[in-house]
Amino acid sequence: MRIFDTINDENFELYAAKHYDNPQCVDIEEFQADLCRFKYIKRLLGRYDSCGELQERLILNHIIVLFNVFGIEAAKKMLLFKIDSRHYSVIKPFLILLHYLREDELIDVPLDENVVAKLRNI
Repeated sequence: MRIFDTINDENFELYAAKHYDNPQCVDIEEFQADLCRFKYIKRLLGRYDSCGELQERLILNHIIVLFNVFGIEAAKKMLLFKIDSRHYSVIKPFLILLHYLREDELIDVPLDENVVAKLRNI
């Protein structure tokens, strides 16, 4: 078994560093700031879960930045590791909108209809 076959808490940061591609990054703090975007997305999903407030543009912004600096496959793998599986139905419409999700991925995860409606209005 190779070190990155599965991501876990012990190898997450190393996996992120391996896939990080940001030519404007000048120090470790910038890398850490980009890693914090996973936490911000998780927090925004939690807020949506608890009080129904969806900040779709902010979530989109964080996702786009993450996928730009880590690449589609690595960012997707890290995002799905970091967020709780109960939020997959919320994040899936964003990934579909941005064409980051293949047709054979997350097929058993339903779409959150409220999120779909919000994203259609963008």
